[in-house]
Amino acid sequence: MVVGMEAFDELLRGVRADGAGVRRVEVDGTEVVSGFTLYAVASGALRVLGWTATAGDIVVVRETVAVEGRATVISGTYDVMGAVARRLTAVLPAALVVAGSEECAGFYSSVGTDGPGVVADRLLDWMMVCALREWFDREHGDGWLAALGDEVVGPVLRAMHAEPARPWTLALLAKEAGVSRTTLAGRFARLVGVPPLTYLTEWRMAVAADLLAEPEATVASVARRVGYADAFGFSAAFKRVLGMSPSECRSRCAVSA
Repeated sequence: MVVGMEAFDELLRGVRADGAGVRRVEVDGTEVVSGFTLYAVASGALRVLGWTATAGDIVVVRETVAVEGRATVISGTYDVMGAVARRLTAVLPAALVVAGSEECAGFYSSVGTDGPGVVADRLLDWMMVCALREWFDREHGDGWLAALGDEVVGPVLRAMHAEPARPWTLALLAKEAGVSRTTLAGRFARLVGVPPLTYLTEWRMAVAADLLAEPEATVASVARRVGYADAFGFSAAFKRVLGMSPSECRSRCAVSA
């Protein structure tokens, strides 16, 4: 299976360094890493979840884990902005290691860390993109990420992502895929883990959570933007999927988006 650039582009939605605090760190012993963090190893070695990274390698940590070793690294921690971005990056493993080279190690050693700034942020973005691209080509991921490369399920996922407000039915989604409803339903559930319309509802609620964080948004306007004709039906679906009402999310999502 060949997974196209569309899937990789989806993976990177919302992953962007803005004042991520690019810094040079001397790791000596064990430290707990919290958040979506990149380590570019300039010298020495790091160990994380059974993986060992040596000079030139890049480590990407998605969740709270312990990193240990003796190493000089360039690192930065990302804020994964919004419910959609968190949903997309959840397909990554807790930690991944991408092999580099002596030339990479030399480059990392030369990186300046004069505090936050656009240049430092874009450098971190470049390293993150290179690392995730390498992992992506090697592993393909799983769940929706792998399914995007499927000739049947891929077009359906892209259609949902592009037009969440469209009044999709299983028949319309099957038409996008060029297969019967039964074929789509079975293949989608096998590759993604949930039926097509369940995934659509979950995707719409993730999009809605991000929209609710916008200052001028109303529950009614967000409902329409994700395909609901009335706020009542939208609110019921939102609470069922996310465990809180849209009104509750207005303040909570604004803080965490």
